[in-house]
Amino acid sequence: KINTCPMCVMLTLNIIICNWWHSLNVCTGGSSTSCEECLLIHPSCAWCAQEDFGRGRTLTSRCDFSHNLQKRGCDPRFIEYPTSSTSVLQNMPLSSKGSESTQYDVVQIMPQKVSLSLRPGGQTWFGLQVRQVEDYPVDLYYLMDLSLSMKDDLDTIRNLGTKLAQEMGKLTSNFRLGFGSFVDKNISPFSYTAPKYQENPCNGYKLFPNCVPSFGFRHILSLTDKVDRFNEEVQKQMVSRNRDAPEGGFDAILQAAVCKERIGWRKEAYHLLVFATDDVPHLALDGRLGGLVHPHDGQCHLNDKNEYSASTTMDYPSLALLGEKLAENNIFLIFAVTKRLYVIYKNFTALIPGTTVEILDQDSKNVIQLIIAAYNNIRSKVELTVWDHPEDISLSFTATCQDGKPLPGLRKCADLKIGDTVSFNVSVEARSCPPRGTDQSFTIKPVGFKDRLEVAVNYQCDCSCSQKAQINSSICSSIGTYNCGTCHCEPGYLGARCECQEGEASTMYLSHCREAEGKQICSGRGECSCNQCLCYESEFGKIYGTFCECDDFSCARHKGILCSGHGECHCGECKCHAGYIGDNCNCSTETSSCISDDGQMCSGRGNCVCGRCQCTEPGAFGDTCEKCRTCPDACGTKRECIECRLFNSGRLADNQTCQRLCKDKIITVESLNTDESGAVLCLYKTDNDCVMKFTYSEHASGQSILTALKEPECGGQTDALTVLLAVVGCILVVGVLLLVIWKLVITIHDRREFSRFQSARSRARYEMASNPLYKQPVTTHFVETDFNMYGKSYNGGLH
Repeated sequence: KINTCPMCVMLTLNIIICNWWHSLNVCTGGSSTSCEECLLIHPSCAWCAQEDFGRGRTLTSRCDFSHNLQKRGCDPRFIEYPTSSTSVLQNMPLSSKGSESTQYDVVQIMPQKVSLSLRPGGQTWFGLQVRQVEDYPVDLYYLMDLSLSMKDDLDTIRNLGTKLAQEMGKLTSNFRLGFGSFVDKNISPFSYTAPKYQENPCNGYKLFPNCVPSFGFRHILSLTDKVDRFNEEVQKQMVSRNRDAPEGGFDAILQAAVCKERIGWRKEAYHLLVFATDDVPHLALDGRLGGLVHPHDGQCHLNDKNEYSASTTMDYPSLALLGEKLAENNIFLIFAVTKRLYVIYKNFTALIPGTTVEILDQDSKNVIQLIIAAYNNIRSKVELTVWDHPEDISLSFTATCQDGKPLPGLRKCADLKIGDTVSFNVSVEARSCPPRGTDQSFTIKPVGFKDRLEVAVNYQCDCSCSQKAQINSSICSSIGTYNCGTCHCEPGYLGARCECQEGEASTMYLSHCREAEGKQICSGRGECSCNQCLCYESEFGKIYGTFCECDDFSCARHKGILCSGHGECHCGECKCHAGYIGDNCNCSTETSSCISDDGQMCSGRGNCVCGRCQCTEPGAFGDTCEKCRTCPDACGTKRECIECRLFNSGRLADNQTCQRLCKDKIITVESLNTDESGAVLCLYKTDNDCVMKFTYSEHASGQSILTALKEPECGGQTDALTVLLAVVGCILVVGVLLLVIWKLVITIHDRREFSRFQSARSRARYEMASNPLYKQPVTTHFVETDFNMYGKSYNGGLH
C-alpha cells in the first residue's frame, strides 16, 4: 500500500511548473528595474545586488533565476531570493481523555500556533491533527416551542431530565442540562394583540380555553448538573398561542447562543442546542410585516426576568447571522422537527455549519433517542472552518481520514469513532503584498470545538539589500541613489552610473549604436545609452553583441528543439556538439546504431544516414532493415536460424553466434498452416533428401515469428516407370469411364426416342380400323313418274 504524500505531489507540480517557467525565463522577460519589482514577477526569480554585476550591455539583467545569476558571475552572498516557509510556535500534544482533573488543559488540535513567511506567488504548507477526545464534558440546552400545538410534547418531556441524564451518562461523566422556551413576537400580525387576548390568548378557543400570554424567548433554567431542577421547571410550564403558523424560534436560538453567561455555557465542553418545534420559523425581513425595520444586531437582550426584551423592536435574525454566532460560540445546533418539516430544516443545515436535523415524533416521545443519535452524529465527524481569512491569501486543504488516503480539496472527515485522530495538510499562497507594516493572521478551528490553530502571516516583499540604500552615492556620480546594485538617477540624468545627462544623445552619438549607416539603432533590439547599446532582455533567450545583433535563440530547430538539443546557438548559427552535423545538428555521425546483428551495415539492405538506417530493399524494415518478408534471401536467412535453433546444425551452429543472430520467436507445430495471412512459406531440402517447411511472418509488435514443422518431411524414392504406368493407367481408366458414360447417355436417349415412335405408331393404327360402334348411314331416293305422258291414267301410286 502506497500513500501519496501531499507535499511530494505539490513538490512535483512545482518542479514541473518551474521547468516550464525556466523555458520561458519570465524573470528576464519582465521590466523590473528594482529588487522588489523582480521578486513580484515570479517566486522563482532572484535579484543580484552585486555592484559590478551586469555592467555593460544588458538591461535589467540582474533579475533572473538564481542559478543563472551564479553562472553569470554573481556571488551567492549578493543574491536576494526569499522563499516561503513555515514555523511552528506552539505544539502541545493531543489529549486522550476529556473529563479529568486537568480538563481545562484538554487539547484536541495540534499544533496550536504557526507562523508563515510568504513570498507572493510562492507556496508553503503545514499539517494539523484533530482528535475527538473521550469523555469530554457536554452542555445541552433544550429550547422548546411552547405554542399551543406543542401541548402534548410538553406533557411528554416533563420527566425528560432524569432519563436524558441517564443516557448521556453512558457517553460522558460530566453532563449539564438547561431549558428555555419560545413562541413568537407579541405584535400583530404574529400574535393576538386585542385587549381580550393580552392575558389569555386562548380566550374563546373551545379546545383549550386557558394559556399564558405570548412571548418571544424566555430563558428558564441555566445549565446545571441537577437534573431534578430541569424536571421541576418543565412541569411548571404552560403553552401559549400565536396567530400565524411560523414561530419566532430563530430569535430564541440567537439569544441562547450569545447570552453565554446567562445560559451558563462552559468553555471546556461541547455545546449542544436542541431546538424542538412543529412548524417553520420566521426569517429576516418577516419582521417588516409588523413594522420592525431594524435588522438584528446579534447581541444579547435578556432583561431581569430572563426574557428577550428586543422581541418587538428588532427584526428576526438572518441565517448568516445565526451561523456566525453559533460558530463563534462553538454551539452545535440540533433541529428536532416533525417529519413534514424535515426537508425545510435539512436545507437550513447546508447554510448553517455544525447543524444537524432529526425527526421528532408528534408528541416528542422519541426525543431522548433523537438527542443521543444527533450527539453521536456530531462526534462522528470533524470539519475545519477558517476565520478572518485574508483576501490576498489562498488556502487549499487535503484531508487524511481513517483510511489513510489523502483527499485533496476536502476539509472534513466523517464516520469517525470517539478517540480517532485525523490529519489535514494546508497549502498556503500569497497572491500579493499588503501595505508595508500590515500584520495579518487567521484562525483554523474545527466546527463546534473551542480548540483552534492561530496562524500569523508575514510577507517577504522587501529585499534586505534595500536597507543599505545610499542617497547621492559616489557610485552613482553623486546624483543618484545606490540601491541593491543599481543606480536610481536624479531627474535629467541617465546611464548605469548616472554618468550621462539627457539631451547629450545627438545624431553623432547615436551613430555609435548603429552597425552601419541605414541600420536600426541597436538592431531594433536595444537602447542607445551613453553611446553604447544596452540590449533588451527576451523571454526566449539572451540578446548580445556590440549592436545587439546576436542572440542565442534564432537558430534552426528540429521538432521544435533548438539545434536539435545537440548544439549551441551562437549568433543565429548552430554550433554542433561532437558527433553531430547539419544546419540544425540533427544528423548524427555515429554508425554503430546501423550495424545489424550479423555485422552488416543495415543488414545489407539500406544505407546509414544520420545514425539511422534508410532501407533501400523493397519490403525491408526495422531499425537495421533486418526484417523483410519479400526479400529474395529472407527464407535463406531464416533457414540458418531454424537449423541452429531446432537441430543445432548449419553455419550458425555455434551457440553464441546462434543466440546473437537468431532472436526471432520460433514455434514448432505438427502440421503447418500455409493459409495464414501475411505469412511467407519457406522450404528447403535437407542433407538426407527430406523437405523442411516453415512460415515467416511479422507480428503487430514488430517481432518476427517463425512457425516450423517439428521434423522434416521424409519419404521413399519413387520409381519413374511406376509413375509412368500409374499415369497411363489413370488415363485409360478415365477414358473407359468416359466411354461408358457416353454409351449410357446414348442408350438412354435412343430408348426414349423408340418409345416415342411406338406410341405414335399405335395411335395411327387405331385411327385406320373400323369402329364397331359406328354404323354407316343409308340413303333412300324417291322418283316421281308422270304416266299421262303415255296416254293413260293411273290413279294409284307406286307400291
